[in-house]
Amino acid sequence: MSLTCSKHSSVNQGFSLIEVLIALVVLAIGLLGLAGLQTVSLRNNQSAYFRSQATQLAYDMADKIRANYADSKNLASSTYITIALADATNQSDCKQVSSSCSTVNMAENDLYQWRQDLNNALPTYTASITVDAATQVFNITVNWDDNHDGNVDDNDPNFQMSFHP
Repeated sequence: MSLTCSKHSSVNQGFSLIEVLIALVVLAIGLLGLAGLQTVSLRNNQSAYFRSQATQLAYDMADKIRANYADSKNLASSTYITIALADATNQSDCKQVSSSCSTVNMAENDLYQWRQDLNNALPTYTASITVDAATQVFNITVNWDDNHDGNVDDNDPNFQMSFHP
């Protein structure tokens, strides 16, 4: 039995340097794409968090207005409408139910607590409470600086809700 060896004209010599460089470029572009996807995901997640906070705080304020029906039935002259959010002060007698806490004081304390909650939950924001006296519908609007440009403007989202007290 004889063994014969034949030479093949093509011999595997491994990867060339150019093939390795192309593979590294493709890998780098893929990794940059993943980093960009992660950045967009984090931005959208933060935006969704702010929206949920604004929603929760607006509904919380609506519940407080409903609970203080004696003041809210005054509609346009209600303390919730007449006192600016920035001017509301803490009413120490209104921490719990007491005879020294009037409906006006309770409304001012609700506004004060709402402002504190907004300060803690949202970046730069604006919030307002309005009422349509004809329909007796209160409107709560919360805007926040979602794009982090330092201004709350038309480019930023808002949450609005309407309700009857």
